[in-house]
Amino acid sequence: MQVVIALIVTTDGFPIAYEVMPGNTSDKTTLDTFLEKIEKQYGRANRTWVMDRGIPTEKTLKKMRTAQFPIDYLVGTPRERLNKLEKSFLAKPWEQARELVKVKLLECDQELYILARSDGRVDKERGMRRRRLKKLWKRLGELQLQKLSRDDLLLKLGAAKKEAGRAYNLINIKLPEKNDVVTQETFTFRLDRELLRKARRREGSYLLRSNLRDKDPSQLWNRYIQLTEIEQVFKELKGDLAIRPIHHQLDNRIEAHIFVAFVAYCLQVTLKQRLRALAPGLTPRAVFEKFASIQMVDVHLPTTDGRHITLSRYTQPEKDQLILLQQMCMDLPAQPPPKISLNTVQTH
Repeated sequence: MQVVIALIVTTDGFPIAYEVMPGNTSDKTTLDTFLEKIEKQYGRANRTWVMDRGIPTEKTLKKMRTAQFPIDYLVGTPRERLNKLEKSFLAKPWEQARELVKVKLLECDQELYILARSDGRVDKERGMRRRRLKKLWKRLGELQLQKLSRDDLLLKLGAAKKEAGRAYNLINIKLPEKNDVVTQETFTFRLDRELLRKARRREGSYLLRSNLRDKDPSQLWNRYIQLTEIEQVFKELKGDLAIRPIHHQLDNRIEAHIFVAFVAYCLQVTLKQRLRALAPGLTPRAVFEKFASIQMVDVHLPTTDGRHITLSRYTQPEKDQLILLQQMCMDLPAQPPPKISLNTVQTH
């Protein structure tokens, strides 16, 4: 069973609402419904919708801009639009949004486009491109030496293209004609240095768009990177909270399974915020692992007068656990009182 889970969280990661939809639901079809649902449930507010580029359509963004009460948004933008606006951005100066991050601003068609460039992201993307390009170049050299038919070569090139990603476009490949034999003369390849220079210029850059034209660029960038918060939510739901795999078949059981995971996340994000304030550097998983050795046990004691005493006791925390409890301003509850019961002997 496959489902799509739509989740809305605050800037601190606290979940507001979620929705379970069929597995074949397109992301682009969900936004209108959520806009209406959140406004109906919580009323109009000064909220900004931050979304990845795959969520909104042009029609929905126009509707958000031109509504009677405009809805603020900040979304990622496909690279194709950067190609169209690249010349317009050239004359614009860079502004420092934060350390290692600078932006350029461009107003166009009632929207503000933000071209952001991160030095850290430059290093990451450049390293990935180099590794893929090096691996692809080596693979092409191997194929050039193999005795292959043209059809076999095309199949192997398709696999290499899938693995190389965008790096594949940086190499110009000459293929043998339909009836030609694959040799080092009929199958050649070379690096497109002009495309490589363009790729290097764009590494670490991404384009955002918003109808918030009067906002400080650093604020807009900080809002957009909050998408990493919701990405972390799904990582925790899939990992620590085991929302998948879903082994149920009935709809109500699937809904119940996801609801339990959602409530568990509410508790986990509450713990995360508490740790952020009181014990920075610790994660909920680290706390769970640290406290896992504290267990509840039942001690059963028979008495001489035929009764039975049950003592429920949690094991005493160790020194490092006590320090962590103190840091988090938490006290363990008092040990439960004993339970006394009569021994009952069944006779037949």
